[in-house]
Amino acid sequence: MRKKIVYVDMDNVLVDFRSALPHLKKKVRKGYADHLDDVPGIFSLMDPMPGALCAFTELALLFDTYILSTSPWDNPSAWSDKLCWVRTHLGEPAYKRLILTHHKELNRGDFLIDDRTGNGADLFKGEHIRFGMEKFPDWPAVMAYLRPRVLRKKPWAQR
Repeated sequence: MRKKIVYVDMDNVLVDFRSALPHLKKKVRKGYADHLDDVPGIFSLMDPMPGALCAFTELALLFDTYILSTSPWDNPSAWSDKLCWVRTHLGEPAYKRLILTHHKELNRGDFLIDDRTGNGADLFKGEHIRFGMEKFPDWPAVMAYLRPRVLRKKPWAQR
């Protein structure tokens, strides 16, 4: 039996985007006010979301788990910053499991944990778990929902 496939978004799911803001100079924040994700190096300044690192490690044990994220087209450093963040914070469980795309719906899987519907998340063929919303406000809620989904049917129950 194959493991179910789970995709996890980075921004505001694994990574706390707002945690980078205090590291930016006021002039930079003002200059990029409407598009902070284009600030060079911003993705290297972010902290993990509460519970995200432990949750990802557990997901990697239970499921075939990938990071599925979008990087701003006009910020080339974002692509490498996201890779460095994954290496630094997630290590071995995320080795060669980072997918950067603007078309999340092109990936096949069972679950997508994402806080938004953009970039194809709303067209994803599996189940879209909306992180940060009422049903899934945080990582404990997401994990409580996903853990039971890996339980295999008992051999004696299959007929």
